[in-house]
Amino acid sequence: MKAISSFYLLILLLIVFDTNAQQKSKFTDDWKLGVAMYTFHTVSFPEAIDKVDSAGIHLIEGMTFHRSGKALKDSAISQLSPSGIAQIKKIAENKKVEIGSVYIGGGKTVESWKKEFEIAKQLGAKFVTAEPPVNMWDSIDSLAGIYGLKVAIHEHWKGVSAYWHPDSVLAAIKDHPNFGACADLGHWPKSGIDPVEGVKKLRGHIMAIHLKDIAEFNNTKIQDVTVGTGVVNFPGVFEELKKQGFRGNIYIERDAETKPSNLPSVIETVKYYNKEVKKLK
Repeated sequence: MKAISSFYLLILLLIVFDTNAQQKSKFTDDWKLGVAMYTFHTVSFPEAIDKVDSAGIHLIEGMTFHRSGKALKDSAISQLSPSGIAQIKKIAENKKVEIGSVYIGGGKTVESWKKEFEIAKQLGAKFVTAEPPVNMWDSIDSLAGIYGLKVAIHEHWKGVSAYWHPDSVLAAIKDHPNFGACADLGHWPKSGIDPVEGVKKLRGHIMAIHLKDIAEFNNTKIQDVTVGTGVVNFPGVFEELKKQGFRGNIYIERDAETKPSNLPSVIETVKYYNKEVKKLK
C-alpha cells in the first residue's frame, strides 16, 4: 500500500511540476516580439520589410504615413487605393511578416479616421495605435466598435501629446470600451515618468508595448538609444508585465536613425530581450 501511495504521490508531483512549467513558459510565449515600422521610417515600406526579415522578426506595427515604394509611386500608404493596400499586404505576406497593428494618424474629422480604420482593417491589423483628439473620443470609440479594431492609445512626451502621463491615458479609456493603451517605454522618461510606474498605472489596459530606451530622465530634446543602454529598467518592466498577466505585442522601436541603419540596433535589442525574458521566474 505504501508503495502504491508513493507512486501516486510521485505522479501528482510530476503533474504539478509540468503544469507549473507550462504556466511559466506560457506567459512569455504569448509575448509577441515585433518591430514598429517607424524604426525604418527613412526607407520605403518594401525596404523596411527586408530589414525586418533580416532581423528574423515576423511581426510589425505598420503606419499609414509610410512611403509605399517605387512600384506604388512612393505614395504614403494612407493615399493608396484598395488595390495598392492589397499590394502592401502582399509584400509583408511574401516575407511571412504579420501586420499585427497599424499606427494611424487619424486627422480632425470622422471621415479621415474612418479612412484609416479601413486601411488598417484591409491590412489585417488586430488593432490600431493612435493619439485621438480629446474632442473626438466618443466618435473614434464608436468607429473602433464598428470596425472591430480597438485603439491602443500611444504617448509622446509632455508638451507634444495630450497623453504624456498615464493618468491622461486612463481618462481617455474611461467610458470608452474600445480604448486601451500602448505603453511607450522610451517616451515616458522624457516627461520624468518611471516606465515601471507607468506600466503599473495602466494595469489591465495595456494592449502593446513600444520597446524603447532613453539616455536620461526629464529631457524632451534627446533622442532614444539602443534598448538596454539607457535609463529604462527593463527587468522591472518585464517583471511587472508578468505580474499583470500581460498578453500582447512588444514592438522594438527606434526614433533616432543610426548609421548605416537601425537594423544592427534592432538585432541587438532582440538579443537583449531574449536574454532578459529568460531570467523571469
